[in-house]
Amino acid sequence: MKETNVQAIDCPFGFSKALDFDPTLAGFMERNSLGTIRLPYGESDAWLVTSFESVQQVTTDPRFSRAEIIEYDYPRLTAEPIVSPESINVMDPPHSSRIRHLATQAFTPRQVDRMRGRIGLLTDRLLDEMEDAGQPADLVRYLSDPLPQHTILDLLGIDRAEWPRMQEQVQRLLVVGAGNRDVARAAKEDLTGYFTGLVAERRNNPGTDIISVLTEARDGTDQLDDRELAVLALTFTLSGQDTATCQISDIVYLLLTRPELAEYARAHRKDLTDFIHELLRYIPFRKGVGIPRVALEDVEMDGVVIRQGDFVHVSYLTANRDPDRYPDPHEIVPDRPVAPHMTFGWGGHRCIAVPLAMAELEVALERLLDRFPTLRLAVRPEEVRWDTETIRRFPLELPVAW
Repeated sequence: MKETNVQAIDCPFGFSKALDFDPTLAGFMERNSLGTIRLPYGESDAWLVTSFESVQQVTTDPRFSRAEIIEYDYPRLTAEPIVSPESINVMDPPHSSRIRHLATQAFTPRQVDRMRGRIGLLTDRLLDEMEDAGQPADLVRYLSDPLPQHTILDLLGIDRAEWPRMQEQVQRLLVVGAGNRDVARAAKEDLTGYFTGLVAERRNNPGTDIISVLTEARDGTDQLDDRELAVLALTFTLSGQDTATCQISDIVYLLLTRPELAEYARAHRKDLTDFIHELLRYIPFRKGVGIPRVALEDVEMDGVVIRQGDFVHVSYLTANRDPDRYPDPHEIVPDRPVAPHMTFGWGGHRCIAVPLAMAELEVALERLLDRFPTLRLAVRPEEVRWDTETIRRFPLELPVAW
């Protein structure tokens, strides 16, 4: 067993060349044992776990805690930690299990079916605006950016006049780079305060929105308190404007630059959900890593001893490309047999709103393929500009014609 004083590799994780896989992450995948990384912010280095099996272990092993990181200036990519102590993203079982059980009552099949109709209406409205504006048009501006934002804000019952403020503050919270700490902290405080007031209002005057549903969610006599619900609403707002936004753009970019993929999508509509999952597995949807865990005791793993108090980051991106789980992992195999991927996380921290995210992706692609059968890029692929300022991975603009 190796010692733990492994030389850390400085990892700003700023690689954002189209949807190419980050060469730094690829290098870690080729190692025979775990390595350590040094991120732009935080007090110490962290182990980086890359294989599917090992990521699975870390995300389900109670010896690795997310809740304990709140006490530390933990290693991360963003200037300000984007989580709160009450956030489900940093809770450990059994407390997180309680919150998750109550929160999933907003995303039952019945609830999501009702949401799907609303998503369809929002999508049609946005595509109408794109068509009316004429070609070429920026698909990011007209569809992939506003649809997830409008969907989650609409489903949370947020007044439309507040939408620009929500979008601006979320962007500020996700920006990386020196000098952004105060801006990000102020954005988080503003959003938390807003949702605290909104929850109190919905308790007194419930409607049909997600927040109102969750004020009524119960497990016996247990229910979410105001603070838990406010932080949960903020979490939904962040995730609702993050993964789906990026993935609509990323998936459409792949379809427009890989004609055989677009042809497959049109010819196999009944298999669209499975095909989307394969694209999600393949796409490097973010830069680097997310929220770490801390070891509560010494743990032997992949040729090293992770000592009590060590930080551990997992890479869902490398786990999704693990050759021991996915044959030809760096290829898109449209009819690949379905195998769960980690794009939405794993274990106790898998995204609660996966049904909503999948509904958004399915509806967006269905409507887009139906409305614009000759959709194409209006610029050369190498002219597409990619985000370099946040932890996300997506094209800033996607000029299209039809």
